[in-house]
Amino acid sequence: MKANSTTSVSVRGLALSYGAVQVLKALDLDIADGEFLVLLGPSGCGKSTLLNCIAGLLEPSHGQVFIKGKNVTWEEPKDRGIGMVFQSYALYPQMTVERNLSFGLRVSGLAKDEIEKRVKRVGDMLQLGDLLQRKPSALSGGQRQRVAIGRALVREVDVFLFDEPLSNLDAKLRAELRVEIKRLHQRLANTMIYVTHDQIEAMTLADRIAVMKGGTIQQLDAPQTIYNKPKNLYVAGFIGSPSMNFLKGKIEGAGAKAVFHLGGQKIPLKDYVPDAPLKAGAAVLGVRPEHIQLDMAATKANSDAYKAVVDLVEPMGSDSLVWLKIDDTLFSARVESNQHFDPGQKVDVRFRINLASVFDEATGDRL
Repeated sequence: MKANSTTSVSVRGLALSYGAVQVLKALDLDIADGEFLVLLGPSGCGKSTLLNCIAGLLEPSHGQVFIKGKNVTWEEPKDRGIGMVFQSYALYPQMTVERNLSFGLRVSGLAKDEIEKRVKRVGDMLQLGDLLQRKPSALSGGQRQRVAIGRALVREVDVFLFDEPLSNLDAKLRAELRVEIKRLHQRLANTMIYVTHDQIEAMTLADRIAVMKGGTIQQLDAPQTIYNKPKNLYVAGFIGSPSMNFLKGKIEGAGAKAVFHLGGQKIPLKDYVPDAPLKAGAAVLGVRPEHIQLDMAATKANSDAYKAVVDLVEPMGSDSLVWLKIDDTLFSARVESNQHFDPGQKVDVRFRINLASVFDEATGDRL
């Protein structure tokens, strides 16, 4: 079996088991040259295991790994043409930044002038020039992680693998290094595979995101496609902060005449663009908080508005999250911070159905 030679990294039928426990389940994945792919999912979903199989740190039970068209399934990590950055910095404490950056090159026997050239280039790129003679104990967490990234970059390989590299940093440093990694990718145009459980990192960094669960890829798409058209309830619930509202009800009618029953209220689905024909039955209406409009309850009836009661309000700085009830169904709406609502207040609610998702309640799949 051969991988497409135009791709940078391919896995074919990749599976890994520990006894009866299947960690990866016959995965197929193609990553294009220069692509930034993010493997996203909760702990235990198999994302780091997949990365380690690509790196050669774990041997798969079945399947093959190709890098630049070459079958590397049984190659040692050092022979795969990869650079890897881990969650822990793993720097040599007794060595300076310069020695940490150059260590792997010196061990491989690279010429001294070439080593100096690469260290200087990477040091300038990652703004480490003034830190080259410091030891790791004299660096901040962000600086140490930049050194760890630099140690991978000096190898000048085609594929870089990142295993949750920002997890040990505080929120401000994570945001700063996220921007640096994105700029780095734009400058280098190398293939990068990045593992994270943080959906914000995934959405901001990725060309494509592979959302994983239980050793399988649930959806592989561009960030905006995953956000706007999640394939199932799992993906819809994992992506988005605040998370998508899931309103349980039922569909009556079919096609353009389909109506979603939410408690005692009927929501027409004529503006919804389905992936599969809508049919009568139990369903879940998924609506993101920013796709819900709230107004003070009008004195006259509004045919396109639904009556709800404010439960509580969460101020979030630039905006507020308003929790509402329709009958016994609780959901949230995102509003501008200058809009004021009080608990117990009656409001009109409008759902932007053209931006909503409808899921089959039994299978969880998007309709």
